[in-house]
Amino acid sequence: MRNTRNSITSKLFVSLLLASLSLGAVAADLLDTVKARGTLKIALEGTYPPFNFKDQKTNQLEGFDVDVAKLLAAKLGVKPEFVTSEWSGILAGLSAGKYDVIVNQVGVTAKRQETFDFSDPYTISAAQLIVRKNESRTFNSLEDLKGKKLGVGQGSNYEEKAKSVAGVDVKSYPGAPEYLQDLASGRVDAALNDSLMVAYLLKNSALPIKAGAPIGELAKNGIPFQKGNPKFQAALNDALAAIIKDGSFAKVSVKWFGRDVSKPPVAQ
Repeated sequence: MRNTRNSITSKLFVSLLLASLSLGAVAADLLDTVKARGTLKIALEGTYPPFNFKDQKTNQLEGFDVDVAKLLAAKLGVKPEFVTSEWSGILAGLSAGKYDVIVNQVGVTAKRQETFDFSDPYTISAAQLIVRKNESRTFNSLEDLKGKKLGVGQGSNYEEKAKSVAGVDVKSYPGAPEYLQDLASGRVDAALNDSLMVAYLLKNSALPIKAGAPIGELAKNGIPFQKGNPKFQAALNDALAAIIKDGSFAKVSVKWFGRDVSKPPVAQ
């Protein structure tokens, strides 16, 4: 009888121990997992210049988000491991645990926050006008462009936004090079794009154009990861704060955009 009781007690102890270990594994914070693995699995599209894309000569991933992810991984004391995914499935892949984070200009929205936790925002953007350098008129809103010609990308959100304001003569173009050339030549009065793209376009253009007024609400982009990882969230935010404080974030930002994109856009 004693042997039977001891056997039952031993089995119960083992079961409880296994259950405890199982619960511990489930409750393991992502920071512990990342540290133990030695790598941070980072998802991005790889087809989204200037944020992330493959260099045609080296076939290596390049871009602003790639550089930021490398800086953050270094601050966390691990190596970056990049995984490419189409945008249509990138959030689902995060939910499925295929990678740890997404560094791909993911907007922080209330809807997404229902499913994921986010880092502090690392880029801030808004719709922004582009005007000629010698422009003497004041355009602070789309309403100011009533009766004027506004260049936008065909099929873009900004085309839809511009067309929602009655009286603006919206001219749609295949891409930015075409409407920027027409802006410089005086065939349109202004152009409209996302402020991050405006900064990138202006940095890489010799045309006599400049950033105009930002319009509409600011959008904040952060780094999403699965909920329930407070240690990882704190470590990631500490890493982000560190690269902002030491100037390495600003250096990368200026490299790609000519300005610090962690700050709200302003007119030049």
